[in-house]
Amino acid sequence: MNIKDAAKLLGIKGTVTQEDIKKAYRQAAQQFHPDRNPAGAEMMKMINAAYDILKDFSGEIPCSDSDNSNTDTNEENYSEAVNEALNKIIHLDGLDIEICGAWVWVSGETRKHKDAIKEANFKYASKKKRWYFRPSDWKSRSRGSHSMEDIRSKYGSTTPARKRKQQLEERFA
Repeated sequence: MNIKDAAKLLGIKGTVTQEDIKKAYRQAAQQFHPDRNPAGAEMMKMINAAYDILKDFSGEIPCSDSDNSNTDTNEENYSEAVNEALNKIIHLDGLDIEICGAWVWVSGETRKHKDAIKEANFKYASKKKRWYFRPSDWKSRSRGSHSMEDIRSKYGSTTPARKRKQQLEERFA
C-alpha cells in the first residue's frame, strides 16, 4: 500500500498533519469496528495498515492522475466502498478472500457466486484467474504482468477469518 492508497482508506487528502491522520484513523476505527460490522475485522486490518504507513507522515498527500478534474462531486469514500463490497460477499461459501495492500482479491468457488461478486463491483482479472476490488481511480501500468506471488511479497497479504457462527450455519443449513 502506498501513501495515496492509505490516505484514501482513511479518507484524508491535501495537506495533513499528524493530528489529522490520528483523527481520521480514530474515526475509521470507530466506523469499521468489528462489533459494528460483519466485515469489520478485515476493514480494521486495512485501516491499521494504512495508519502504519501514514503515522510518521505530514505534508501534502500525492494526487492521483484523476485528480485533475473536479473530484469533489464524484469522489468515492474508498473505505466505505471496500466495506460495502466485503459485506456483500463475506458470507458466501467457497470463496477465498485475500487482502493485498488496498486491493481485495477473491478466488475459490467463484463461478456459482459470479452475479453477487459482480454486484459488489469486483472485476475479473483473467490472467490471475481471480476477482479484484481496487480504488476506482487506480490506473494500471503493468497490464497484469505481476503474479500473485509478486503482489503478495510487495504489499503483504491477509486472509479474512470467516466468523465461526457463519461457518456453522452453512455446515448445518
